[in-house]
Amino acid sequence: MRNKTGIVVLTVIISLLCIYYLSFTVVSNNVQENATAYATTTEGNVDFAKKQEYLDSVFKQPVYNFFGAQFTYEEVQETELNLGLDLRGGMHVVLEVSPVEIIKNLSGDSKDEDFLQALELARQRRANSQASFTNLFYEAFQKVAPEKQLSNIFVNSATRNRISFDSSDEEVLDVINEEVDNAIDRSFNILRTRIDRFGTSQPNIQRLQNQGRIQIELPGIDNPERVRNLLQGVAKLEFVQVLEPGEYVNSLEEINNMLVAEGMVAGTDDLQGLEQESTTTSGDELSALTEGESEAEDSLDLEQQLSEGDSAGSGSDSLLNSQISPLFSLLQSPLSYGLVYNIDDTAKINDIIQREDVQSLLPSDLQFVWDVKPRAQGEIELVELYAIQRERGSKAPLTGEVIVDARQDYDEASRPAVSMRMNAEGARKWKRLTANSIGRRVAIILDERVYSAPVVQGEIPNGNSSISGNFTINEAQDLANILEAGALPAPTRIVEEAIVGPSLGKEAVQQGITSILAGLAIVVLFMLAYYAKGGLIANIALVFNIFFILGILAQLNASLTLPGIAGIVLTIGMSIDANVLIFERIREELRAGSKLRAAISAGYSKAYSSIIDSNATTFITAVILYVLGQGPVRGFAVTLMIGIVCSFFSAVFITRVIMEWMTRKGDESKMSFSMPFSANMLSNLNLDFMSRRRLAYIFSGTFIVLGMVVLIAQGGLNLGVDFKGGRSYVITFDEAVVPSDLQASLGNEFENASVEAKTYGANNVLKVTTSYMVEDESTEADGEVRSRLISGIEEFTGSSFQENAAEVGENAFTISSSSKVGATIADDIKQSAQESIVVALIAIFLYILVRFRKWQYGLGAVVALFHDVLFVLSAYAIARLLGISYEVDQVFIAAMLTIVGYSINDTVIVFDRIRETLGLKPKSDIAVVINQSVNDVMSRTLITSLTTLIVVLILLLFGGEVLRGFSFALFIGILVGTYSSIFIASPVVVDLSARRRKPVTATTPDKDKKQKV
Repeated sequence: MRNKTGIVVLTVIISLLCIYYLSFTVVSNNVQENATAYATTTEGNVDFAKKQEYLDSVFKQPVYNFFGAQFTYEEVQETELNLGLDLRGGMHVVLEVSPVEIIKNLSGDSKDEDFLQALELARQRRANSQASFTNLFYEAFQKVAPEKQLSNIFVNSATRNRISFDSSDEEVLDVINEEVDNAIDRSFNILRTRIDRFGTSQPNIQRLQNQGRIQIELPGIDNPERVRNLLQGVAKLEFVQVLEPGEYVNSLEEINNMLVAEGMVAGTDDLQGLEQESTTTSGDELSALTEGESEAEDSLDLEQQLSEGDSAGSGSDSLLNSQISPLFSLLQSPLSYGLVYNIDDTAKINDIIQREDVQSLLPSDLQFVWDVKPRAQGEIELVELYAIQRERGSKAPLTGEVIVDARQDYDEASRPAVSMRMNAEGARKWKRLTANSIGRRVAIILDERVYSAPVVQGEIPNGNSSISGNFTINEAQDLANILEAGALPAPTRIVEEAIVGPSLGKEAVQQGITSILAGLAIVVLFMLAYYAKGGLIANIALVFNIFFILGILAQLNASLTLPGIAGIVLTIGMSIDANVLIFERIREELRAGSKLRAAISAGYSKAYSSIIDSNATTFITAVILYVLGQGPVRGFAVTLMIGIVCSFFSAVFITRVIMEWMTRKGDESKMSFSMPFSANMLSNLNLDFMSRRRLAYIFSGTFIVLGMVVLIAQGGLNLGVDFKGGRSYVITFDEAVVPSDLQASLGNEFENASVEAKTYGANNVLKVTTSYMVEDESTEADGEVRSRLISGIEEFTGSSFQENAAEVGENAFTISSSSKVGATIADDIKQSAQESIVVALIAIFLYILVRFRKWQYGLGAVVALFHDVLFVLSAYAIARLLGISYEVDQVFIAAMLTIVGYSINDTVIVFDRIRETLGLKPKSDIAVVINQSVNDVMSRTLITSLTTLIVVLILLLFGGEVLRGFSFALFIGILVGTYSSIFIASPVVVDLSARRRKPVTATTPDKDKKQKV
């Protein structure tokens, strides 16, 4: 063997690199175990806060000494093998940057009715279209105003250097597209800065190209709401004067009179009684409340020159007695500079304020803004409504762009605060604003919420200020983080979200390890039993293969996910294929009388072409999965690609080196490739496959037609949240719950929207999926659905809800994981799945066409692949009819493409032997040649299918509920893929081939037997 030394050296180098990178994972696990031991109580419970405290204490400390090189725990984490969220727990989020706001801003916030109508029409069409929003907007604009030019809308002071009234629509669209792309890039950089400062280990943030979306993964997150606020906060910071009651009292009276006339509110006399009944505190108590809480919870220390002033007192009394209070009839109790309402009534107040007739009675520069947090008054939560004064164009006199530094700090009362420093321009504007506001309040507004509104006591010249209020330390840290990172150019919305609890991740790890070890053990034993010393060599190569996969994943800083573990398990089965091909060729040569060394050489040489083709076609499907897939599918694709490369290297080169060493004594070496029972097994087959092809066509056609009929009767596939949108929750109970009963109960809670409940791996774990509020992707909608789910379960079971519970207590339940996919992204995922299948089929057809130079082979292969896909879909429908239901999601698409790759692998092996046999017998009838070739490779086909089926069966049994549908699809696909390579792909080549003769009596591999074709 040539280049043996090079292969040995390369193997040693790769092995050392893998050991080096995987050693960081071992060290990290040791640190985690120490932290767990430190945080474990005498009762055996783990205090997660104490565990995090331990990890924080060693974060910057050296924990690993590698031959004198010191690595801190932070550096160890950056190099260790990452675990995906499904194995570790955490949060996965896909954010979409709103192009609507970007286009509005670019238009100078145009109020043109055609423009606004086109935006709304484009927004509606986006849910069912793959086109960019800019193109959808232009199509809508042309429909709404076909005679109008875009330049009429977008020419303003901000765009005059890029757009003129003479600009064509195409030129304007180019500017819009450029602005949208730049906004997404800026959003990506701002979000990355926020995430980097958030403090989570191994965060992953990437822009999804050509989608206008940003994907973020945060392992170990235990406060999803904090993350949502961090990611979706635009951080639009404004400093605006607060109007005093006397400046808008007349407008309020006019509005109130109009509402009284409409019967929407009570009159003054009636409302005075309402005030006396609804206010739970006396006048003195109310005054104390407004003074104390305003100063304690809503203060701003601006170099100690601002103060709350008299927050109650005469101002409050005058407002209470001024008969302004009848406004909207929902008034609970007034503060000196604003109105205070029950938090439950804010939606009603907003509806009234937004009315056009109400707006017409207000000054054009006045705007109402709510306080950021409610305040408790007994059992009631109150929230203040501020009246603020903006400049022309609804602009603030000072905005957050001037902030150059922001950090978490403490005020004089040792409460968490945020200190800010402005640039020179900001300092000048701040000086002017504070000078003009002495004795008045200045509201500090972030994302349309008032954080504080102190009274200015004097001019502030140097641009330093400090926000303090009712903050926790985390809230203050996040606010400082957001302010320093800067404002997002447009709002973002979460269109896809998945939260996996640590307990569910731990269970997934155990299931994955069980699957790998069980599959590995069975394959190792089989190879030893069937191929003797050859099997031992194959097993050594298999261990190298798995070792290389894990080491390379660590080197690439990739994440090992649950589908990735499925890829490793699948690789265990498929990596045997190359060795089986080689060993079967060697056995053929030995049976033909070749010497040992010559047989080994010929076996590797003759198997090489088939190995290349089979691995190449599978690799093509893996690449397509990676390019077009999303989320967990990509993790599977990465592992599969690495597995294919490692499998090829270990099976072809490492085994050859080992075999050369074991046969160093020449033909007299004691090397064997079979046990006594397997020496001639499957070696003299003489089955007439081609004459039975019509029976195969009838069987396949009948099964597929039956499956399609059942599928149509069922209303289509059982689509998961990935493809239809919605929200799903994995809920763990302390005892078994009947899914159908819970589903019926939740139907009322979700107002008859679709609800599905089913067991999820155990009878005390259910997965609940609902389409309730599927079109609303807001955080408020997420909270509404979650709240209804919890209240519905509590009412049905009588159990109480436990948040983030590692173990569920008695008469309790917890949400172990949840996921959300918006309707828009569900449509995108569905489209990408369809593209994946089509592209894979086209790519494989072209590869087969180039390799075999006959279109019949390519078409035969594609027909077989279509057959396999339809067969698996039919099997899903029939299984569902029998009560075995699996969801069709992204992981299912990964399974389908893997089946495509595996099936073409089988088919290519047969085609390769056909090509070889035709080269030896160029004038033979094609049917006879194919029959002989199929018989020749039957041993390899059955053994490879058997080993792969074993590991997939292990995955089906022990891989966990997440991969159950994936494993079922693979199991059926491998069976039908083996069948189709023999009874579909090869017969199609026969029927399409022009080189056919009349039926003849042909000699088969067994020269004493004959067959009619």
